[in-house]
Amino acid sequence: MATRIRLQRHGKKNQPFYHIVIADGRAPRDGRFIENIGTYNPLTNPATITLDFDRALYWVEAGASPSDTARSILKREGVYLMKHLRGGIAKGALTENDAQRKFDAWQQEKESKNNNIKREAADKQRNEMKKRLEAETKVKEAMAAKVAEKYAQIAAAEAAEAAEAQAEAEAEAAAEEAQAEATENAEPAEEAPATEA
Repeated sequence: MATRIRLQRHGKKNQPFYHIVIADGRAPRDGRFIENIGTYNPLTNPATITLDFDRALYWVEAGASPSDTARSILKREGVYLMKHLRGGIAKGALTENDAQRKFDAWQQEKESKNNNIKREAADKQRNEMKKRLEAETKVKEAMAAKVAEKYAQIAAAEAAEAAEAQAEAEAEAAAEEAQAEATENAEPAEEAPATEA
């Protein structure tokens, strides 16, 4: 039986999520498997991998052949490095303490790289949000200026109409006053010639 370490696709359309499984090479991709040793989510930055390290190392040492993607995942998680270090221990080139020290140093370096990637991604996202917020603020200020200008025009038009109405009212009042004065002046002139017969 040709044992393979490979990925089983799960998740939705355009949102893949994979299980890392040990399966018979003749089984379908998403079919029967022997053991599930982890998961892989490629949508995060960096990709999120959960792996049962001891079982993965056991299967690699037992001769299970990984697919290309599974091999890159196992290398990234240090399974092949530990296999190499264990080979050095078996040959007597390394002690277990030296091998563990080398592996721990490699793990710390990998974690610092991942943290740098996450920090850069967070900084980039923060800068993009800042730029977007500044652009939105500029747009809002421009809209507020347009609205204020429109209200100023409306207020000016209303003030002009009010002034015009007041001028008309004053003109009408002046005309009525003039007419009233004219009538007052005209009435005594008419009454004077009237005599009793």
